[in-house]
Amino acid sequence: MPDIVTLTMNPALDVTTFADAIVPTKKLRCTEPFYDAGGGGVNVAKVARVLGASAAAVYPAGGVRGEQMSGLLDDDDVEECIVTIADDTRECFTAIDSTSGLEYRFLTPGPVLTAAEQERCLEALVKAASDAKFVVASGSFPPGVPGTFVRRIARAAADVGARFVLDSSGDALASIDSGVHLVKPSLDELCEWVGRDLPGAPERIAAARELVTRGITEIVVVSLGGDGAIMVTADEAVTVPALDVEVRSAVGAGDSMVAGLVVGLLQERSLRDALALGIASATAALLTAGSHVCKREDIDRFDALAREL
Repeated sequence: MPDIVTLTMNPALDVTTFADAIVPTKKLRCTEPFYDAGGGGVNVAKVARVLGASAAAVYPAGGVRGEQMSGLLDDDDVEECIVTIADDTRECFTAIDSTSGLEYRFLTPGPVLTAAEQERCLEALVKAASDAKFVVASGSFPPGVPGTFVRRIARAAADVGARFVLDSSGDALASIDSGVHLVKPSLDELCEWVGRDLPGAPERIAAARELVTRGITEIVVVSLGGDGAIMVTADEAVTVPALDVEVRSAVGAGDSMVAGLVVGLLQERSLRDALALGIASATAALLTAGSHVCKREDIDRFDALAREL
């Protein structure tokens, strides 16, 4: 049985292509596109497998794109628990300007999930995670799924005795009120959550600790982009800076960080070393084209560097 089970309520078939230059109105001649199974939790499961952890991905899928996603995940050695839905899985598109290196990402809203389909997603999660150590909910919610649905996911994780990790935004992030082991907001999301600006490390640590004190979560990891990340508990706050690399694509970097964090906790690392693995995984993702999964040798190399900083 998998140690890590992810739930992706709004998965996507990710399409990536390159063009010599991306300019308005002109026809753009692109390279042959490549396809990856994507969406927050799907990406987390893929990187967890790269790191050697056992992982399963629960997600709703429909139509031809849903079928194509399943075939792609076979290549990533991720166990799948697919909930068949009536509507079509969404497709998200990334175009990369080969001359400038700039990346343009186009995200579609996704299918509308009925109440019955949402219920079946929870049932599939409970079944898949019956012996799991971590349940990870990552990514946006599709149309028809209220932000408060995140509370039901937290309760499902508690019912199977798994620690719940949340990486979401908007209504889902605002709706969670308890039952989280680790939550990973960006700095902007944390500011919005607590309702004030957080200009420096002391303010950011204090705001993160408020969430712990309120009983929402045990651990807060605040991603700071080019400044790395802060990991905060009731008694401890640790920081790991970002690693300096030439960015090829930022797609999936946040999901890769979550995977590294969870695998680090699964390995019973110290908080700082778990955060280092998260930073290393995110950095490795920056080296890959589009939505391609990062490489183990890159993660190991960056992990050693991050633990020394």
